[in-house]
Parts: sequence; C-alpha cells; structure tokens
Amino acid sequence: MFGRLFPESLFPRKLDPTAERRIRLAQARAEESVIRAHVDNALMFVDTLAEDLPFDRAIDTYIRVMGIPEPLASTVATRTLVVLGQDLVPFRRRTHDGDPGEDDSKPKLRLDDASDGRSRIRRA
Repeated sequence: MFGRLFPESLFPRKLDPTAERRIRLAQARAEESVIRAHVDNALMFVDTLAEDLPFDRAIDTYIRVMGIPEPLASTVATRTLVVLGQDLVPFRRRTHDGDPGEDDSKPKLRLDDASDGRSRIRRA
C-alpha cells in the first residue's frame, strides 16, 4: 500500500555516504544533549534529596523514576558521579611539564597526608 504513496525513487533506502555521516553526527549530538540533560537533572535530584538519601541512592532513584533504560542509565549514573567527584577527587596531571626525572607510572605515596587527614577528622 505505502509503495504506491512513497515510491523508492523519491525516498531511497540507501543514503549517500556524506548524508549518512551527517545524520550520524546529528544523532550523536542529540544523544549527547539527552545525556547532559539527564545528568543535570540527576544532580538536581541529588541536591534536593541530600538530607534524605545518600547520593548513590538518589541517582538510582532518579534513573528508576525517569524510567531510563540501559545502557543509557549506566552512562547517566557514571557521568553524574564524575561531576559529583570532581570536587572530592581533583584530576591529577599525568606529566610534570617536562620533568623526566619522575616516574609517572606509579602514583606518589602520600602516607603522611592520609594520616593528617584522619587526625583532622578526629579533631572536628
């Protein structure tokens, strides 16, 4: 029935490679916008429920309430945790601006920093 309304010559099934590439790029931008909107809303959910729920349960609740399916749910949860963790765990530079003397393959041990942090927590 639809074959007569929409003949193949007007709407071919196969797009040329440049059109296909533009469609894939537009789709990727749209998906990224959806993820960004979910992360922003999940962060607002975490802030709103901060007194009642820990942040991980607030994120899970947001995903469940919004009915976000996998694999999108995992992406939203991970990116929300990344944003929340930026203040707690700052990004460490991998290179030391041309200082070849240090070995970057292993992190610097900071045992004194850890014990200082614990003593500060006990004092508070």
